[in-house]
Amino acid sequence: MRRVVIGTAAVSMALSVAACGKAGDKSSDSSSSSSSDSKTIGLLLPDSVTARYEKFDKPLFEAKVKELCSDCNVEYANAAGDAAKQAQQVSSMITKGVKVLVISAQDSAAIKSSIQTAVDKGIKVVAYDRLAQGPVSAYVSFDNQKVGELQGEALLTALGSKATPKSKIVMINGDDADPNAGQFKAGAHKALDGKVDIAYEQSGLWKDTVAAQKVSAAITQLGAKNIAGVYSANDGMAGGIANTLKGAKISGIPLTGQDAELAGIQRIVAGTQSSTVYKAFKPEADAAAQLAVNLLQGKDIKSLATQELTSGSGDKVPSQLLTPVSVTKANIKDTVVKDGLYSVADICTADFAAACKAAGLQ
Repeated sequence: MRRVVIGTAAVSMALSVAACGKAGDKSSDSSSSSSSDSKTIGLLLPDSVTARYEKFDKPLFEAKVKELCSDCNVEYANAAGDAAKQAQQVSSMITKGVKVLVISAQDSAAIKSSIQTAVDKGIKVVAYDRLAQGPVSAYVSFDNQKVGELQGEALLTALGSKATPKSKIVMINGDDADPNAGQFKAGAHKALDGKVDIAYEQSGLWKDTVAAQKVSAAITQLGAKNIAGVYSANDGMAGGIANTLKGAKISGIPLTGQDAELAGIQRIVAGTQSSTVYKAFKPEADAAAQLAVNLLQGKDIKSLATQELTSGSGDKVPSQLLTPVSVTKANIKDTVVKDGLYSVADICTADFAAACKAAGLQ
């Protein structure tokens, strides 16, 4: 009799477990269905040091996604300059069930395996601003070699008659882990080689402190009086370089930049930086949002990504490339002010009021 009771209890427990299992399966199916119906787009940006990402790219991208798809959501994360952290963020995005991932890679090669994992889960990946390695569905950026050419040409223009094969130029490039940095560098060399002497060339890793250290070493090596100009791959590094030049009592020499950061524009007005490159943030963010929404909705992107580039991993990537613009003191009004990136009041704070008046901005 005792055996019968035990047996009955065991059957009852087995049925109960089976019932729980079915309930669990139903829950799992519901979760899977919810994930497959997800309208969530992930946005991963590389760092918070470069002013543009948090101030412009993120809000502009989010706004355009909402305009195109009112019931879509954007999950956001910033790698803070850490490639390993960005890899973790990709994993988190996968867990959250994003269907499209827009990523500006902190390290284009290191992120490859994470992108492969995302794609294996059925996620479409859009490379934003930087061409990440791996099976990405689309890429949107600017013509990065043209950016470097514009920087080099602006430097030569600023040098004027001093642009001779004997004029010594210090060249501070971006981070080699960023594929854009190599394209900027190639474009700059195309413009500068044979026309000036690139006497010192190093990577500044996109950091103002590192760039400042490199320029300090260049001054020691070449001599303050022998430096005719400095090529800086972006405005952030140009800020550190400008401070170093000031400390070494070097003034009146050209200094390039890129990204049209407010501080860079103000240095141009003040005469401590000669140029920057304006890559209009809104068209780029809008283009990325349109690509992401199209991929989410299963729409074609051929009319958007009309070019094809080969990434560092050998993947052929449909690409949309926008046109950069060189900015000097002469065209600040017609570029960043006209487009509403900054107002004259933004630029012409008390410290720059006199320089703005002299530049015709006030």
